[in-house]
Amino acid sequence: MAETKKLFIKTYGCQMNVYDSERMAEALGGNGYEEVSSAAEADMILLNTCHIREKAAEKIYSELGRMRDLKTAKPDLKIGIAGCVAQAEGAEIMRRQPMVDLVVGPQSYHRLPEMEARAGGGEKVLDTDFPEEDKFELLKARPKSKRGPTAFLTVQEGCDKFCAFCVVPYTRGAEVSRPVDRILTEARDLVARGVREITMLGQNVNAYHGAGTDGRDWTLARLIWELAEIDGLERLRFTTSHPNDMSDDLIDAHGRCEKLMPYLHLPVQSGSDHILKRMNRSHTRDSYLRLIDRIRTARPDILLSGDFIVGFPEETDADFRDTVRLIEEVGYGQAYSFKYSTRPGTPAAERGQIDDAVASERLAELQALITRQQRAVQDAMIGKEVGVLFEKAGRMPGQMVGKSDHLHAVHVDSDTLQPGDLRRVRIIGSNTNSLSGVVL
Repeated sequence: MAETKKLFIKTYGCQMNVYDSERMAEALGGNGYEEVSSAAEADMILLNTCHIREKAAEKIYSELGRMRDLKTAKPDLKIGIAGCVAQAEGAEIMRRQPMVDLVVGPQSYHRLPEMEARAGGGEKVLDTDFPEEDKFELLKARPKSKRGPTAFLTVQEGCDKFCAFCVVPYTRGAEVSRPVDRILTEARDLVARGVREITMLGQNVNAYHGAGTDGRDWTLARLIWELAEIDGLERLRFTTSHPNDMSDDLIDAHGRCEKLMPYLHLPVQSGSDHILKRMNRSHTRDSYLRLIDRIRTARPDILLSGDFIVGFPEETDADFRDTVRLIEEVGYGQAYSFKYSTRPGTPAAERGQIDDAVASERLAELQALITRQQRAVQDAMIGKEVGVLFEKAGRMPGQMVGKSDHLHAVHVDSDTLQPGDLRRVRIIGSNTNSLSGVVL
């Protein structure tokens, strides 16, 4: 019997990378690997990278530098780089860091077992192609081990929007939607293994247009209704969305599908029409606000989340004030905000940049506003009853933690709850980033 080898994966960035890391671990399981939680005990280290944030590549080089001693102590240790930095800078990574044995882009990780075997023979292996074959179909089946109560499921990849600040179309490729039957098969398998909530993932998930079981392309809304028919699957979510793809049938699903949770992440990026045009967002401030009104009419209790970039090239004080006013008007329950950082090869990288100190001041003001809104939404939950899917034990003895319908972290005191229990909870307290409650 072959000796089990140890695999350590460090995942950066988005939820899709988390999903990808799971699948890569499963694929390498066929080569005799099992996951471990420490790089020091690994026979193979895989860094699954993200290219969205500033200096992403340099952070990977720093991480590799910290692993040099591990490689020296264990010369047979394999080191691989996966994900979007691998896709964008694979050849440069190989040139700058000879200790790296393989580099694999996000569209090629179904080839990882074969690449690992070649690297075991001393070969340096690079694969950043955009292959025609379906990587999901070619991956080994998921092992039938029990799962936690929540899971990610990629339904769509890539992006055709070409926002001026974004590298995703270059690292993940054009928009591709998985066929409905394969998504349903994977969802049923997850439910059979204990999953009660699935979050559908995509770079532009609401642009989903996968081949349906009837031979026609299905929308995300139709896929949601079909997934809702799976016995034992109690909750559905999706992320990340683009305002231009928020269709009538999807808004209707938010209003009528009981299993679709009242939470929507709908990034707008800026409240200024001038900046939105320079970002190539293809929507306006007014069209976004009208869309929010329609969504809230369909589902009045929905919690809205968004993304904002401040300090985008050419952003004036007036542009920034437009963003502040939009946030005040919408009232987000959650939001993520960042200073603009250049991405080589994107159109915005060629434009005049905002002074960093000005961008930092704007970001601080924006984040303070978002924090006040988030706290106000949490405080308003006190006294209300919500559904909570419990996931794990809390930090305190006898405490259990789960997520509410609105994706708030909720903790309760209980000696009887188990992971996977879905219960009604009355909220009694609002904390910095969580709620406390009592089980009804």
